[in-house]
Amino acid sequence: MEFGFGFHTQSPISDPESMRTIAVRGEELGFDCMAFPEHIVAPRTYTSRHPTSETGRLPALEKGFFLDSLTVMTFVAAVTTRPRLIPGVIVVPYRPPVMAAKMLATMDVLSGGRITLGCGVGWLEEEFETLAAPPFAERGRVTDAYLRAFKELWTSGPPSRAGDYANFSDIIFEPKPVQKPHPPIFIGGESAPAMRRVVELGDGWLPMGTNPRNRMDTRALYQANVERLHAMAAERGRDPASIRLGFWAQWHGLGKTLKAADGSRHLFSGSVDDMAGDIEFFRELGGSVLFFRFFSPTLEETLGKMERHAAELLPLVRDD
Repeated sequence: MEFGFGFHTQSPISDPESMRTIAVRGEELGFDCMAFPEHIVAPRTYTSRHPTSETGRLPALEKGFFLDSLTVMTFVAAVTTRPRLIPGVIVVPYRPPVMAAKMLATMDVLSGGRITLGCGVGWLEEEFETLAAPPFAERGRVTDAYLRAFKELWTSGPPSRAGDYANFSDIIFEPKPVQKPHPPIFIGGESAPAMRRVVELGDGWLPMGTNPRNRMDTRALYQANVERLHAMAAERGRDPASIRLGFWAQWHGLGKTLKAADGSRHLFSGSVDDMAGDIEFFRELGGSVLFFRFFSPTLEETLGKMERHAAELLPLVRDD
């Protein structure tokens, strides 16, 4: 099982030296992977609703400070040697498919095969419009088409594809990614279309537990969704065990117990033993990748959370 954390690309400590420090210290502490959130531009006003926010607003948009996640991943790849790097998640329609596939393949080559593709369809219509991306209403179909194009470009020689959103032929696409057949693809999102995308196109699933329309903030709720995903896979003729399970967990701090809406303990809150038990539960369901969000406004606070997690929790749950 792999343990990771979300990286700072949209905060006061997204400066080069702080990011280098976090990356190097994360590797020293034994974290297996690092995830990089994505926004490219911030509309001054927007009516779109953020899917995992109670208010529908995203505070980071008010500041509009966003480093490009794929560029940051390349920077972190250069200062680390072992952790896997995953956009958590990129909005697939934002970049033309051949260009995005080339960028990701290049990162996989330069990092020695350490890239996992975390991807989603996006939620901020105003950002789609600013970037001249394909129509927001078609983002699901576009994402499916782009993911199929990625796989074709990464695995076939010569690659070719003809469709409404991705067209290419008679090209040389080299080098291919180091990982074979291609870097793992994890699909974000908690909706039925996202789960369908996992089954049809993904190697793994990377939901968050805070979506008000499909909460997964208790063991029971998370397990129910895993069972739903597995049933969908079986109906479509895919072995459910072939789908890797990931999860984005909020770091509430050791010893801080939160209550979920039904009154039970919030998943990944409480004592060290409570959290170790949650991780064991996650492992028993087949979970393989768990990310914590250590986001804090200062470098000292962020490093403190990382170090306490690594010192007090990781030794209890490591299976190696």
